Amino acid sequence: MALSFLGSSLAACEPGRPKTALSYTADAKRAYEFALDSFNSHSYIESQVLFREVKRKYSYSKYARLAELRIADADFILDKFPEAIREYRQFVHDHRSDAEEVAYARSRIADAQYAQVTDSLFLASGDERDQGVVLDTYKELRGFVHDYPSAKETPRMKKLLAEVTGRLIKHELYVARYYLERDNFEAAILRVQYALRNFARSSASASVSGEDDDLGLEPEALLLMGETYLKMHKYPDARDAFGSILQRFPASALVVPAKNYLDTMHALGG
Repeated sequence: MALSFLGSSLAACEPGRPKTALSYTADAKRAYEFALDSFNSHSYIESQVLFREVKRKYSYSKYARLAELRIADADFILDKFPEAIREYRQFVHDHRSDAEEVAYARSRIADAQYAQVTDSLFLASGDERDQGVVLDTYKELRGFVHDYPSAKETPRMKKLLAEVTGRLIKHELYVARYYLERDNFEAAILRVQYALRNFARSSASASVSGEDDDLGLEPEALLLMGETYLKMHKYPDARDAFGSILQRFPASALVVPAKNYLDTMHALGG
């Protein structure tokens, strides 16, 4: 009896055996799924605590990586976009070899950038202060579409890119008209050229609906350019701008004023 008691006591005092890789992974999976249940129940703050515990205890498992993404997802859902962007960027930096998960993180960065663009920023204005937010969103969306042309998120990213690109073009044209009204022709031309050079092609390539998303924007930019060149008495340049509308955008409603300008110039020998 005494020996039996002694034996059981010694067994109880023995340190636990090292866990096998299989049990380590199984425990990590259970911990992750427990945290995920909390996440799916909309207990986002609580789930973040649990996901951080998964990261701490099972840092060598794939569930630690998944926990990182869910922590960022929780911040995104809670509208904590700067925090989410920072976390997704850190994930991309730390796990470059995980192509599918990195693509997901990149798409969420773009979504978070877009979510910070308020409706007021999509209204044409001359205010330059908030353009940085829109431009950062444009760069993120364009980068994703370029790097992941076949990803499942790409069609949606293209739609957002077309919307943001249109906003950027409209802003440049608004500013160009501001300069034109004040007879600052060179400045007006520079703004139109900037819009065409940097954004018009991106808007066209982002189209996924079968229609030219910038059909009313690039022709509008060319028409404004032609009108400005006319006021500068640069008739060959004006003719080229109007002619480009007829040649490249025959379906645009702006073909009519462009043709009228060309006919008038021809009649006047300009």
